[in-house]
Amino acid sequence: MRATIANRNKCSRGIMCLFVTLFLCHFVTSVARAQTDPEYLMEIGGGVGTVGYLGDFNDQLTSDLQPMASVVYRRLFSPFAGLKFSASWGKLSGSSKDADTYYPEYRPDDLTPTHEPLPYKFNHTLADASCVFEYNFWPYGTGRDYRGAKRLTPFIFGGVGIAYVSGGPKNVFTGNVPMGIGVKYKIASRLNLGVEWGVHFSLSDELDGVRDPYGIKSSGSFKNTDCYQALQVTLTYSFKARCRTCHNSDEN
Repeated sequence: MRATIANRNKCSRGIMCLFVTLFLCHFVTSVARAQTDPEYLMEIGGGVGTVGYLGDFNDQLTSDLQPMASVVYRRLFSPFAGLKFSASWGKLSGSSKDADTYYPEYRPDDLTPTHEPLPYKFNHTLADASCVFEYNFWPYGTGRDYRGAKRLTPFIFGGVGIAYVSGGPKNVFTGNVPMGIGVKYKIASRLNLGVEWGVHFSLSDELDGVRDPYGIKSSGSFKNTDCYQALQVTLTYSFKARCRTCHNSDEN
């Protein structure tokens, strides 16, 4: 009887040792795998949001917002910085009826047959392509791909772009300077969710189809020009892992 009990105790200890060994092996493997998460160099994806005209006939950020969509590509230099290339499509709309400024050409005594003021209205199509430099306030990542990286980080951006606006008295092709802020969050090692808002300062005063509605001629790249703002949510997929034989050598 004692021999049987002793054998059972040995068997129980053996099973316990086996479970402990398997657990430690799994833990060590998980830690080793977590410490070797790759750092990716590129992202590709898309975004949806709203775009709004800002100019002679509107100075409110919440007025005349229209839907927009974009495709996004990022080239990352480090967890702090990268270049973003994007192409966007949307609408620009507005009306002189919403403006607080008095425009001689659209004064209230210019009446329609129904004896109502005749406002100027426009609804144009916008195509935009831009390249901006993004700077993250904190290193961005899972925390396992780069020491001290954060899943959530705010960022700022600025760069150059071009815009093509059609649907008005004439089509307009012009440059612009986009600047803005945003927040990005790493959902998973390869998935990135972002929210960003920016203003595109254009070099043209004819995005709304009207040049110098004040009746005063202006000159210069940024004098009395139109612009537009965009608020969008983006989702991107990371790819092309950085070569570890030539990176993070200080972490070994």
